[in-house]
Amino acid sequence: MHAHHDGLVAAGYGKVADAFTAGLARSTRGGAALTVMVDGEKVIDLWGGAADARDGRAWRPDTPTVTFSCSKGLLAILVARLVEVGKVDLDTPVSFYWPEFGQAGKESIPVRWLLSHQAGLSYPTEDITKTDILAWHPVVDKLAAQAPLWEPGIGYSYHALTYGWLVGEVVRRVTGQSVGKAFAELVTGALGARAWFGVPQKELESVAVLAMAPDLDVEALPLPPEFAALKRAVTLGGAFPGTLAGTGTGFNDPDIQAAEVPGGGAVATARALAEIWSSTIVPTPATEPLPADVLTDMVRTQSSGDQVLGLQGLPQPNWGTGFMLDSPARPFLTSSSFGHDGAGGQLAFADPLHRVGFGFVSNDAQGAGDTRALDILDALRRTL
Repeated sequence: MHAHHDGLVAAGYGKVADAFTAGLARSTRGGAALTVMVDGEKVIDLWGGAADARDGRAWRPDTPTVTFSCSKGLLAILVARLVEVGKVDLDTPVSFYWPEFGQAGKESIPVRWLLSHQAGLSYPTEDITKTDILAWHPVVDKLAAQAPLWEPGIGYSYHALTYGWLVGEVVRRVTGQSVGKAFAELVTGALGARAWFGVPQKELESVAVLAMAPDLDVEALPLPPEFAALKRAVTLGGAFPGTLAGTGTGFNDPDIQAAEVPGGGAVATARALAEIWSSTIVPTPATEPLPADVLTDMVRTQSSGDQVLGLQGLPQPNWGTGFMLDSPARPFLTSSSFGHDGAGGQLAFADPLHRVGFGFVSNDAQGAGDTRALDILDALRRTL
């Protein structure tokens, strides 16, 4: 597959485009897209390769794809907007907004701990099925009834998918709307951004088809028995394959794409991600940036270092409240960047220092040794 790209490269940004093109040449099982905005203006807007490697359907500028955990950053932006208008207080117990959550030792867990992976609910102890996911309520009911896996607040472990339902149910309780509707109303609507929690039926056939690297299969990970539970964080005990997506299964399943899976199922274009993240720090004709006090609070480190459940001594990301922060394990553009990455190479963030909004997505989900986004960041850092 030739690594031709289409789109916009502003003067001076050639090195960034070169890094994208080099990464595209390594995306042999699909395509990719990159949008970079500075001061609210696009300086890079590129795409190329196949949206579906099986039939060669070309990637287009408006091709959306599953963004995996970039979803968590988008959900955190939605929560920030609710904090801004006084509908959510991050340090209030979850049970104030969602009374059923206040059982089995979870009565005093604040909303902030849901967003910083400290709630002790990183995987469900009761199996969750695809049917549960499509209905929403069964998933949140099971999590509300579950006792924490560790004493909440003493440490954190990544809530790979449960994050979305836990935070999403708080959104639902305070807005009276589904996460997807609240997101459209408070985040994407005014921007006209092509990003969704729950893809509209008419858009489903435009979604890129994911090709997953073999080493992303959690079922195949050689984990010691005591970490077998970590696999449940991704599979939920049956709802998802260990690979996350197969032929028409998992996140390639149109039913799942149309449902709301806010921990990993947001579908977006690179352009939409850059527009959304830019809008958190740069005014647009229709929106104001996040208030400084809200943002300062939410980018303060909440969780870092070894996870309660997991292999000890490995470099780990730093977490604010819902936002992933710059760290040696997950470098961003600068130490002031905040955003989120996603499985297989996805990356989206804002950088207040350079007033950057950034979105990189690929349906060629690569595993170990994937440096596509890092190479683009290096080039962007040198350019700025």
